[in-house]
Amino acid sequence: MRSRYFVTGTSLLIGSVVVTLGVIMSPALTGVQQEHQTNLAKTNSTQYGPLTGADQEFVVKVRLAGLWEYPVGELALKKGTTAAVKTAGEHLIVGHAQLDDASRDIAPKLGITLPNKPTPQQQGFLDTLTAATGKNFDSEMAQILRITHGQIFSSIAKIRATSKNTLVRQLATQANNTVLDHITQMENTGMVDYERLPAQITETPTQGPDFTKPVMPKPGEPMVILKKPASLEGKGEPPTPSPPAPVDDAPGSSASPTTPGATSSPSAPAVR
Repeated sequence: MRSRYFVTGTSLLIGSVVVTLGVIMSPALTGVQQEHQTNLAKTNSTQYGPLTGADQEFVVKVRLAGLWEYPVGELALKKGTTAAVKTAGEHLIVGHAQLDDASRDIAPKLGITLPNKPTPQQQGFLDTLTAATGKNFDSEMAQILRITHGQIFSSIAKIRATSKNTLVRQLATQANNTVLDHITQMENTGMVDYERLPAQITETPTQGPDFTKPVMPKPGEPMVILKKPASLEGKGEPPTPSPPAPVDDAPGSSASPTTPGATSSPSAPAVR
């Protein structure tokens, strides 16, 4: 069965719209730091807890990320010149198929409408990588995806720490694990230029606010579904976080018995 993802009929043309890394990597353009104050101030009551505008925007952003990163993963499988790039592609496809499934599951429960198309900026990313070939594709994919994932990472943590909505917190936990995995995969390609990251992140944008504005579907428009291909079964899975070690804090108790005369080394603190 053919994998399903959105391909726009009015995509940005590389020849007529110059999309450079220095421009498309601005935090304001990626939408990470761009906030719509009217929407963010609105809070709705749900059976899963309060739903803020920031919560709703986060669910939409998770969906948007998959609408361009999933097809980038497919491009990596087709055009990547190294095993590491192809592996990164597998992780993009699998990770975003799983996140898409989660976002599509909770969106109707929370009354959130999801887009079917990436933003113009995200389509620009996809067009840039579609046009790239050979080693140029490898390096541009690694650099673009490393920057965008690095920028959204802190935003996910903020939502996870502040949201009072159970479903949104669950999605944020999953997204945090997936994004960290994708950052690692980009770095594993050996093609991330760390010296260029700060400059690309802080470059002044030249496009307007509509460059990152989600395009919502028309009434009756079929939902685009990102499916995990059967050929990737058992591949591309992010590592499962280890649960924290159990702690017995009863007075006078010891986590493990010690042999008389033996010395014990302090254990590493559990990661939470």
